[in-house]
Amino acid sequence: QVQLVESGGGLVQPGGSLRLSCAASGRTFNNYAMGWFRQAPGKERDFVAAINWSGGSTYYSVSVKGRFTISTDSAKNTVYLQMNSLKPEDTAVYYCAAGRFGLSTVQALYEYWGQGTQVTVSS
Repeated sequence: QVQLVESGGGLVQPGGSLRLSCAASGRTFNNYAMGWFRQAPGKERDFVAAINWSGGSTYYSVSVKGRFTISTDSAKNTVYLQMNSLKPEDTAVYYCAAGRFGLSTVQALYEYWGQGTQVTVSS
């Protein structure tokens, strides 16, 4: 079956960096877009970034643009989210998702979801 498994979360100080990974398996994702979403405590889950599996196009939320970079490694079937200049407000559970409807910010358009990885930004 299809699996998306996130890793790389943890505790980091403000201004620090983390790289999240999302290992995809169970089907071919060539025609899929891959997205990262996050959910902070007590808040709704929000869009962070998306990329075509080929890596040709990307899209970012305003809050992370210029600090986060999404990328893919087709050989490893893995999507990455490089997070730099982290702020306390980036604290959230980060989810990887896969969907067939392009670089969408709409959660309902993503078919497959991972279980999430916790990122905590605190001194």
